[in-house]
Order: sequence, then structure tokens, then C-alpha cells
Amino acid sequence: MARPVASSALLQEKFRKTSQAAEELGCTLDESTSRMSLKMFARTPILALVLIGLAWLSSCDTLSGKQSAVYARRTYFYVGGYYENVTQPVFGSGQVFSGQIYVEKIVPTRVTQRYPLVFIPGAGQTGTNFLNTPDGRMGWADYFLKRGYIVYLTDPPQRGRSPWIPGEGTVEAVPVDYVQKYFTTGQNFKLWPQAELATQWPGTGFVGDLTFDAFYKSQIQLQLNASFSDILNKPADEALLDLIGPAVVVTHSQSGPYGWVIGDARPSLVKGIIAIEPEGPPFVNETGPTGPARFDGVTRLPLTYDPPVVNPFTDLVTEVIPAAAANLTSCTQQKEPVKKLTNLSKVPVLLLTGEASYHAPYDYCMVRYLRQVGVKVRWLDLGAIGIHGNGHFLFMEKNNLEIASLVLRWLKEVVEKTR
Repeated sequence: MARPVASSALLQEKFRKTSQAAEELGCTLDESTSRMSLKMFARTPILALVLIGLAWLSSCDTLSGKQSAVYARRTYFYVGGYYENVTQPVFGSGQVFSGQIYVEKIVPTRVTQRYPLVFIPGAGQTGTNFLNTPDGRMGWADYFLKRGYIVYLTDPPQRGRSPWIPGEGTVEAVPVDYVQKYFTTGQNFKLWPQAELATQWPGTGFVGDLTFDAFYKSQIQLQLNASFSDILNKPADEALLDLIGPAVVVTHSQSGPYGWVIGDARPSLVKGIIAIEPEGPPFVNETGPTGPARFDGVTRLPLTYDPPVVNPFTDLVTEVIPAAAANLTSCTQQKEPVKKLTNLSKVPVLLLTGEASYHAPYDYCMVRYLRQVGVKVRWLDLGAIGIHGNGHFLFMEKNNLEIASLVLRWLKEVVEKTR
């Protein structure tokens, strides 16, 4: 007796669900192929599924790991900054421009998403972090371009293609052993309990490995005065959002506070914040390379609290909460009654933490504090949801597109539907 063939309606429903799952994994069909496939269902549904499956396989980012040209237009501009008078050894006294940021705008072949993504890199990094991985695989910029997002890649002030005026603060280069300890081979140094879980960095993570050398060559000078960097970033990021309009801001590490500050200053323009291991934890410093403590909770710059905070050292009364589990740090939170972040609470947040990162012991404190002050935050604690071995640069690691697919899902579920 022959087995019954599934109905066309049932197959179409399966096709719809499979399409959604495939897209999140980096497998996409162009518009003409999608239209043709739907027509084929009416006559030969089984054949349609076979042909579509082959088309998906040929397009899968996660299977091929290859780069592809997915943009139609690429431009750049500078925004923010100011003229100032300086005195230099050769040119003497004169006017220069300072505090501006370089912005690279990449437009996909077909724009399908309402809000562009603005990428702000962490300390000693540039917007190139998100173009491709050090071993040549597709980066997050191409991943989201391929899904119809306009992408803006920024170099924060005094970094990369955003000029530094000598004499303004102090810059230094981060040495190799520092990068290896915290970013690429933490499992060898075991400076925090979760470090030994690292498995996702491509290559050995040591000098002489092609991937490590490519990554280290991209490291640039670091402004050591973190407060000065905060002050320069705020007006530049505000100017960028004022120019381009509503957008989703993507931050990493040191730029985490930049996202909180711009979300607080422009809550109507920041439609979401994707915070990849943002600088933390609240108020104090813990494991890892951090700058001065964040006396305003999650930033060193003033945020809009209710009731208002005039002096954070006296107006934000804190207490220490014991560690929630072994291998975690204690958390510094506000005492009741809690002052709320009234502007930032209007912006949905996705916070990501790698299982093996130096952020693993304390990122839960950041999540707790954001929720305490009224911010709507979803936490992607990657190890807890079955994605193992990631470090601080999780968007570059071997499973970077798997993680990107989770970010895409959040964008569709939270940002695109509710904002």
C-alpha cells in the first residue's frame, strides 16, 4: 500500500517554517526563486522542495563560510567634532579639527529592513572588526547586509581613520601577551574560572598562526584616558544618529557605555541596542581589562535617572549582593528605593556573553542592574543556551554566524515588530 502524499497546504506550511529557520542560519533564496517555488507547489510539491533545498544549500553562509559581495553601494563620511587651536612642534599654533568619527555606509542590493545597524567597536579596534573574520570568513556586516540591513561601520574618535591630535591624552599599543591572555588563548592562562572552556577562536591564537597575526595586525593605538574617550564619543554619536535617523546600535566591550549614553540621549532614535559583552560590571571593576569604574552605574557620564542624580557618589546608594553561584562575582546594585533610567528604559536591549570570556563571571550583574533600573533586556548567555566555547570576540569566532542568527531573530521579534 502506497504511503499518502502530504497535502500541498501542509507542504507549504513546512516550507514557510523551514525558510525562516534556513534564513537564520544564513541560507537565503532570491526573490525570483521564492516566487517560482511557490508556483511549483501547486503542481509538483515534492519536486519543488527538492529543488529549493538544493538552492538553499548553495547559499548557506554557515555551510560555505565564504564571503560574498552583498552590497550595491559603499560610501563614507565624517561626522561630529569641532575646530580647536593647538600648538605643534613643526606647524606651531593653528586651528585643527578634532573629535570627528569616520563612518562607512554600506547599502545592500535590496534594502528590506526599516532600521540600519550602527556598529561601534571596542578598545583598540576599528569598524573593520565587522567586515570579515581574521581567517577570511563572512563577518557580521555581510551577514546583515545579506538580510537587507543598511550597515554603518564607525571608527570612534582618535582611532583608526578618526584622527588623533598628538598631546590630547595618551595612546599606547596593546602588547601581544595581553591580547592572547584575554582574547585568543585564555584557556592557556586561566585568569578567570571559565577561561578553560574556550574552543571557538580560529587557529592557535599565538604569534605565527596566520589568523592570529592577521588579527593582531588590525589592533591599533588605544586612548588610555577612558573618560576622555567617553566625552568625545557622546557628541559624535549623537551627531551620527541626528544625521541618519532611527537605527539599532551595536556595541562591543569598551563601546558598551557609548551605547547606553546615546540611548539615553536619543531614545527616540535608538530603536535597539545590541551590547556584545559591554564594559562592566556596574559601579566597580572585576576580572579583565577595564578602565575607571562606572560611577553612574553603567557609564562614567551622567545618565537620566528618576529621581534625578546630581552627584552619583552620594545620590546612587549601592549595596553588594553575594555571588549567585560558584565562579561568579558579587554584584553591586542600588539600594531601595531604586532610581530608574527613564530614557534608556524606552530602548530594548540584547546583551550577549560568551561562555569562556572574561565577562562570564560578571555579565549577569550588568543584566540584573539594567533590569533593576527599568531597562528591557534580553540576555543571550551563550553557554546556558547550548552555544559553547566563545570568548570576548565572539562575532569573529568559528561559530560567529550561528550567533548572528540569534541576533537576527531578536531584531525581528523585538525591534521590527514593536518599534
